[in-house]
Amino acid sequence: MTSKQANRQAITLKGSTAVVTEFFKYAVNTILFQREVYPSDDFHMVKKYGQTLLVSQDPALEDYLEKILKQVQKWLLSGSVTQLVLVIMSKETRTPLERWMFDIKLVEPPPDSKEPAPPKPESEIQSEIRAILKQIISMVTYLPVIQEATKFNILAYTSESAEVPTGEWLDADPHAIEAGKSQQVKMRSFSTDIHRVEPMVAYRFEPEHGE
Repeated sequence: MTSKQANRQAITLKGSTAVVTEFFKYAVNTILFQREVYPSDDFHMVKKYGQTLLVSQDPALEDYLEKILKQVQKWLLSGSVTQLVLVIMSKETRTPLERWMFDIKLVEPPPDSKEPAPPKPESEIQSEIRAILKQIISMVTYLPVIQEATKFNILAYTSESAEVPTGEWLDADPHAIEAGKSQQVKMRSFSTDIHRVEPMVAYRFEPEHGE
């Protein structure tokens, strides 16, 4: 690989990492607002990706997310994170109610290509992200209504070689929803020149007796 190519790839990786990290921040905020994990008064409107989004103003939540996103950014740069999961669970029983999963894959170049592919236009990436965020918002109409107080947790699935900061990321519980009580919906995806993000939501679904 020429130094010019390597240099371009390093710049692309940095830019792609920033895009994925920022997307995750807005996706988490959108989910927490839509699923009423935090009161709606805690959120304020911001313009992003050509649409209006709601972002939390809760200082403790902002600090928590910032710390997580900084670490996610490092893992993305080293290629050691494969999935991020936002789990919404019952505050009282810790029963998992929803798992919002974001698979992170590396974009493979076509095997026969000698020339690097032209960069993907930013407008196209933003359009794909916008479609995912709109899909999260529209999910509320058919996800089961949550009628209890909830809290959330963020899990990161990393390769064994990933460096994990001491004293953080201790919760090894996957908070899985039992088989037979879970429904899944695959969502739209987005990709940059380096990463592909494929979201999916699994939610607890217990049919009424007699159904």
